[in-house]
Amino acid sequence: MARRVTSILDNLLGWGKIILPHSSLCYYPPQFVLRDPVVAGVKRALNSGYEVAVIAYTIKNHRELAAQLGEETRKHHKALKRHFKAVIEWEVEKKDMIVFHDYYSDSLSLFLRIDRNKHCVSEIETKMKKILREVESRIFLEYPTVQPIFDTGFIFIDKSVESVHEAVLKAHQQAFAMAEKRIQTEFNEMVYEINKIVSQQNIKILAQPIIDVATKEVRAWEMLTRGPEGTALESPLQLFSVARQTNMLYELEMIVLKKTLEQITLTGCSNDVFINFTPITLGNFRFVRDLKAMMKSYESIKPNQITLEITERDSIEGIDNFIYNIKVLRGMGIKIAVDDTGAGYASLNTICEIMPDVIKIDRSVIQNIDTNSVKESMLKGLLLIAREAGSIVIAEGIETEHEASVLKRNKVELAQGYFYARPGLLQTV
Repeated sequence: MARRVTSILDNLLGWGKIILPHSSLCYYPPQFVLRDPVVAGVKRALNSGYEVAVIAYTIKNHRELAAQLGEETRKHHKALKRHFKAVIEWEVEKKDMIVFHDYYSDSLSLFLRIDRNKHCVSEIETKMKKILREVESRIFLEYPTVQPIFDTGFIFIDKSVESVHEAVLKAHQQAFAMAEKRIQTEFNEMVYEINKIVSQQNIKILAQPIIDVATKEVRAWEMLTRGPEGTALESPLQLFSVARQTNMLYELEMIVLKKTLEQITLTGCSNDVFINFTPITLGNFRFVRDLKAMMKSYESIKPNQITLEITERDSIEGIDNFIYNIKVLRGMGIKIAVDDTGAGYASLNTICEIMPDVIKIDRSVIQNIDTNSVKESMLKGLLLIAREAGSIVIAEGIETEHEASVLKRNKVELAQGYFYARPGLLQTV
């Protein structure tokens, strides 16, 4: 069966390129005298509902390079600028980006437009690493005996700050703090903030219903996380990206689990509940042990009520305990869901590896599906994969009645999105 699913996946890989979005990039020097196009570009992106991530690259060994290169230092920096420009233009379609050809001293910053419905933190990290690997390989050909060592970091621009100018400056400074991890800088402040959130368990858990398309009845709930209200970390994209870069991701996701179990107990909810986890956490050698210990405190909750939803588009390759942990969890009666299906190869590959109980079809497939025959064909292909894998299908991000009608026509059983209900409090149905 797995071989047959693999064959179907191979035939559908070409479709992924149609629904994978391109992002806007620009880069800027660290002295950061803001120019109008930067502020205007960020403002347009934020007003259009996007997030904007500032990505920082800094050369860790710049002093050693300067001492080694001497008068050649300026030429080396110009070469780095040239290679970064070439790689970025190669990575992203020119029509989708604004490029500033500035490179200063030992640092470089990029601005990346993010659609939170289509992108995830792991994609940002993947793009950062891919650009860096290509630049390093190109500069090696030109300077084989002199290699820069880069540190990288990123942060999202805080949309709650009234002045876009101030928000960009602050995010730029924080991104370089993330990259350099300097003592007594914004990095330490962010470490302090995320540690405080974890120690105080200061997060809010919302619930969005998963609806039976035919009957409109609530069949399950997906639990969604928000950081402290009114802060820069209220956004889950910002919260989890900072947690990831400060090595607090596992602790944060275990708090999400605990608070979800508390809500199920307090409300007496008897529906299935979906809890999001990154592959990194699911593959942690402590995860199964910690989950079992936690569930002992909530004996009224049966394991078969819980579905662990694999979020992000991380590849599961190289995560030592991931497959083993999934088998143990299934043995306990816990169900496994794969999120973002159709948004890239990683989720499709994960389907082959684990044959999930639930496949969640990404919003990028569903959006405007009623006017796009290619997307409907993509949906049909994913439904075929689900049948071969023995998986239930849930369509995500339904916003219009027309989109819902396409799901009904294709016999999709379950769906969630603003058309049905916005996230709110967990309820007993």
